[in-house]
Amino acid sequence: MIKKKLNFLIILSLILFVFFSLLLGLNKNNYYSTEKIMNSKLENFQGVDLYSNKNINFSEVSRSENFTLINIWASWCLPCKKEHAFLLDLNKNYNLVMIGINYKDNIENAKSFILNLGNPYDFIIKDYKGFIAIELGAYGVPETYLIRNSNNEILKKYIGPINEKKLKEIKSIIKK
Repeated sequence: MIKKKLNFLIILSLILFVFFSLLLGLNKNNYYSTEKIMNSKLENFQGVDLYSNKNINFSEVSRSENFTLINIWASWCLPCKKEHAFLLDLNKNYNLVMIGINYKDNIENAKSFILNLGNPYDFIIKDYKGFIAIELGAYGVPETYLIRNSNNEILKKYIGPINEKKLKEIKSIIKK
């Protein structure tokens, strides 16, 4: 009889532990915000160029203009195709270096994507394992970062494709 009561108490304790653990998880705020990344400093990173296979160092290529736009994209990403025309429009700004991070993509598909849709980027870095995107704090594709080159400050992070509203905001920031 005591053994049955002991088993019952152990099972009840286990059920209560699981229940309260799940309850705490449900009450946790899992809302993702880009606020904590803004105004932080972007660490230097390097990668390999999509076409030349040469090493590209962010700190070297970002110094030529006042701002850098880093766009994480992939040929298999439908929203990336949707935003591409807006990136081509941004490429016309001479105050901006554009770096594309090609995320977990096939090299031939990536090159075909750029060939067919146009190349808005000054540099395209291969990121086949996704390590560069993870270090930048990306959660997926497309994601875009706007950086002030004088101090490597992340001014904005855009989750999802660039659209007309985001394009206008980026242009207003880089014209200041």
